[in-house]
Amino acid sequence: MTRWALIGITALGLSGLLAAVKLDPSETDAAAATGSIERGRYLVKIGGCNDCHTPGYLEKAGDVPEDRWLIGDSLGFNGPWGTTYPTNLRQLLRTMGEDDWVRAARTVETRPPMPWFNLRAMTEADLRAIYRYVLSLPADDTPVPDYVPPDRPPKTPHIVFVPQAPKR
Repeated sequence: MTRWALIGITALGLSGLLAAVKLDPSETDAAAATGSIERGRYLVKIGGCNDCHTPGYLEKAGDVPEDRWLIGDSLGFNGPWGTTYPTNLRQLLRTMGEDDWVRAARTVETRPPMPWFNLRAMTEADLRAIYRYVLSLPADDTPVPDYVPPDRPPKTPHIVFVPQAPKR
């Protein structure tokens, strides 16, 4: 056997061994899932989801334990549309399958201040990553107040979202 043939056979054997090690579907799937969850965490953080959906997040400059993220809030946002409250995303996403979430994110139109148009601009992979991240958090059923129509005053603390003219 020539030296080149021996090197070729050894290389083929090693590449087969490496392929067998790298292509274990359970390990590949687990690594992809972990990467997707981390991507979702990143998107939630930089996308501003916590700003409204995590109590105290803005006031504490983001210094809120992750186990309290995305549980909704009783601080309302009041304007001509009425008063809206940030949804408990942990609770909501647990009522939907991943495909249902992607469809909902692509079609939802909500009241202010939720930037629903930003959800529509996200890639499907990003929406799936957010879903997987939210589901990786512990379940939490913290209640959130119901929407209050514009003809009724809110009974909770709220931010008034109405532009004010400067005083002259």
